Amino acid sequence: MSDSIDTTGFPAGFVWGVSTSAYQVEGAVTEDGRGASIWDTRCKTKGGIGDGSNADVACDHYHRWPEDIALMRDIGVDAYRFSLAWPRLLPRGKGAVNEKGLAFYDRLIDSLLERGIEPWACLYHWDLPQTLHDLGGWTSRDCAGWFADYAALCAKRYGDRVKRWITFNEFSVFTLFGYAIPWAAPGITDRAAHLKAIHHVNLAHGAGVDVLRSLVPGASIGAIHNRQKIIPEHGREENVEPAALLDEHWNKAFPDPQLLGHYPPRLAEAIEPYVQPGDMARICRSIDWFGLNHYGPIFARAEPNSTWGYWWGDAPPNSPDYGVGWAIFPDAFREELLDIQRTYRLPIVVTENGCGGSDVVDAEGRVNDPHRIAYFTIYQEAMRAAMREGADVRGYFVWSLLDNFEWGTGYGSRFGIVHVDFQTLKRTPKASARWYADLIKAARAAGSQS
Repeated sequence: MSDSIDTTGFPAGFVWGVSTSAYQVEGAVTEDGRGASIWDTRCKTKGGIGDGSNADVACDHYHRWPEDIALMRDIGVDAYRFSLAWPRLLPRGKGAVNEKGLAFYDRLIDSLLERGIEPWACLYHWDLPQTLHDLGGWTSRDCAGWFADYAALCAKRYGDRVKRWITFNEFSVFTLFGYAIPWAAPGITDRAAHLKAIHHVNLAHGAGVDVLRSLVPGASIGAIHNRQKIIPEHGREENVEPAALLDEHWNKAFPDPQLLGHYPPRLAEAIEPYVQPGDMARICRSIDWFGLNHYGPIFARAEPNSTWGYWWGDAPPNSPDYGVGWAIFPDAFREELLDIQRTYRLPIVVTENGCGGSDVVDAEGRVNDPHRIAYFTIYQEAMRAAMREGADVRGYFVWSLLDNFEWGTGYGSRFGIVHVDFQTLKRTPKASARWYADLIKAARAAGSQS
């Protein structure tokens, strides 16, 4: 497969970026007044992380951020999407503010701007303060107010410099895997808890949008949804209804109420006991763009013993993987972009796209990852096809800048375009980083000639 793709036709101002999240890269979990999060607790729970690791150090981005910004500058990205760590700014989730934590992001933001890289700040990427979880967390309606107060703190501190804001990353992942399928913190399996979490997170999103609108002049506000086509495993009839329910929980539980003003039908009936008068108006707030995280479709099967009667299934045998190690369906990406455009009628930013691997540094000090270059190439081609068919895509962010702590799986799979030696913390740009730098340079040159 060719390493090159057509770079013509990207709209003016198209944003090329890289993404990380605080808990996955920062480390320093007990330094400078940071409080504990639900993921710190999960890392200390037996069996909580597949390889028994933790994120106490992770990539040490908390101390090595100048080096990481230099890497971004060398690659030539326009923007860096990162998350603010709620427990670093408010160690108990509310109340007393941690000035050292606030100052860390001041330094990061200022340095990004000095180097011509736009900061895109996400308020929540899964690291709920443990103290708030102890008070009910997302199962408590009060959490929407706690989130609004946290959003106000961030907006007041950074809104003079940060104009691109994201309320939440991947709503459905942390609610489904945290409250119905025990693959993430806090590891609860309870239908009522899951339903409450969905609704209260939606309320928090609406409150966060209102706060950002009121406190950040010129704010461009988005929310990031993971959207993947849900396909019944092997096309079997018994998997059809479970797949339809998973589709509502995974793909529609958050963008539908936030942007259309209603829950999808199966979920609407189940969640009704937790909806109070006026809630849907509080949730459905105007935003500026739709953030999409996409890796591939999901194959669903019936599983009567699970919380909701569905489970993750297998892709069809002999599905193409292009050396990545999992089935690759670029047309599903193209179709998702077009469906989002038709349904929600917002500009789209691809905020995560990428693949894992077991990348190693060779004897010459290089990291060759042709599988990742192949993945990026075919997904970029699918994105371009969607754009030609009418998808209003305004930006593309690679996941991830760095190899990092991949949540419940630990450090086994490397998603970065920069290799991190987790013993020495040395950074080594991979072949895919050079490929991405060349793509950005070529796209800009093509845009200047059009």
